[in-house]
Amino acid sequence: MSTNTVDNQRKVTTIRLSEMKQRGEKIAMLTAYDYSMAKLIDEAGIDVILVGDSASNVMAGNMTTLPITLDQMIYHAKSVIKGVSRALVVCDMPFGTYQGNSKEALASAIRIMKESHAEAVKMEGGAEIRESIERILCAGIPVMGHLGLTPQSINKFGTYAVRAKGEAEAAKLISDARMLQEIGCFALVLEKIPAALATRVAQEVSIPVIGIGAGSGVDGQVLVMHDMLGINKGFSPKFLRRYADLSTIINSAVSRYIDDVKTADFPNANEQY
Repeated sequence: MSTNTVDNQRKVTTIRLSEMKQRGEKIAMLTAYDYSMAKLIDEAGIDVILVGDSASNVMAGNMTTLPITLDQMIYHAKSVIKGVSRALVVCDMPFGTYQGNSKEALASAIRIMKESHAEAVKMEGGAEIRESIERILCAGIPVMGHLGLTPQSINKFGTYAVRAKGEAEAAKLISDARMLQEIGCFALVLEKIPAALATRVAQEVSIPVIGIGAGSGVDGQVLVMHDMLGINKGFSPKFLRRYADLSTIINSAVSRYIDDVKTADFPNANEQY
């Protein structure tokens, strides 16, 4: 068995992601929210699975990520963990569970780790939430940062447009990225920012930088599974590449099933006892 084969079968950890960045190996990350899909993408070889608060949109039908609760995130993360043997599983901390109260932030993170068995948490924001991140890190819980477009702050920004296009916001993003590295975050997500800025951040920090709508100069990429598989066709940002058209495939399969039931073609003689 080759070294590469052995390496590909190794459990992905926060340290292994750092090793991947050091040797220039790109990191592939996708979201998942349930056992069956998590098992499929883990078996396909995904490096990191994010139990995203995007579950609020794609699983619960909400317009934003804000309504999803800590209990719901724990439920999704617990389901995902049961289907995963290789990937690192990171769980989003939902809106309202860490902003402004570091003690509540720690309690929320501990619940995620103890009840779901997730391996890390992800938090949106920079200097504003430093105290919460530091308290969680001090408890030995790995934290992935998230800068740029932070969907939990949609009501503050009022738009999902590209962030950090201006000098002041770009400078703050760079400062926040450095700070997240210094206090001990193991990785960083950059969402919907200019590619040149994302490349600069990835070069200036030693921790892995995962992009979504942040160009190719970062250390890895993440997409929402429902978007890249074409299950959700109502969302078509510039950065999204669809790798399948499951919406059409599922619709066709269900239509054929309905027809077969209506015409009494299903079940046939070989499909009954």
